[in-house]
Amino acid sequence: MKKMVIGGIILIVVLMAATFFVAGDAFQGDDYINALTMLGAMAIITITVATALKYVNQIKNDTATGELADENWDGIGEFKNPIPSGWGLIFIGTIIWLLWYWFVGYPTNQFSQIGQYNEEVNEYNKKFKAQWENPSDDTLVAMGESTFLVQCSPCHGVDAEGIEGKAQDLTHRLSKEQVLYTIKNGASGHGYSAGSMPPMMATGKDAEDIAEYIAGGMKGEAPASFATCAGCHGTDGKGMNGMAPNLKEYDETLVGKVLEHGKKSSIGTMPSFKGRLNETQTKALTKFINSIQAGE
Repeated sequence: MKKMVIGGIILIVVLMAATFFVAGDAFQGDDYINALTMLGAMAIITITVATALKYVNQIKNDTATGELADENWDGIGEFKNPIPSGWGLIFIGTIIWLLWYWFVGYPTNQFSQIGQYNEEVNEYNKKFKAQWENPSDDTLVAMGESTFLVQCSPCHGVDAEGIEGKAQDLTHRLSKEQVLYTIKNGASGHGYSAGSMPPMMATGKDAEDIAEYIAGGMKGEAPASFATCAGCHGTDGKGMNGMAPNLKEYDETLVGKVLEHGKKSSIGTMPSFKGRLNETQTKALTKFINSIQAGE
């Protein structure tokens, strides 16, 4: 037993020294949380080694005693012994530590980089909103161009033409191929109150006529088959005040929905930009995109 105790003490010292050697730099300074973490690591090492030695010694030397329970399994019985006192004390101590950690200790009352970042972002957005509360159209276009070049141009290109067709060409609202694809496959996941568009709303010549009419800017008389689309998008194709996507232009509702929910494309899925752009930036981006429409 004496040899086991001496070996255990040596093991504890070696493990503590190794822990301090590997992570000792992190526990220097005025932050008591780091020192507390080091103390906790030493306590865990000590308790683990001591508990292991205790039970190894019991396995080697102790003899099971006590009153057997009435139940047994294949002749194997169970003693009615109380739980080990050390185990019970550690269990109660863990609960006390948990309550302290939740309500008093880290991280509830300590510095948080994420919290500081969120506070700074919220404060900046408040100042930004106040500064640009009533911007002119020219200001919005300039602001939208800056936002577009940073956030959108990696996929849509600096000229907004979609980098050789690999992303949406934002200088045109929709191409005939895109309209036909949507008619065939439907559209969902944009959060419009009109709901998802089911696939195969039109086929054959009807689908061709609708695609040509929308891709052509919805000029002239609408084909009779467009009545199916008008039920949600309106006879003018503008989405009935935000109930469905605007087929004619990039309005603020459409741009906002795409930024919030993302969109599938030929080069993958456009991620959600929710939380990355504020309302003013979304409005500015809408103004800029509409300012570069072909023919304007």
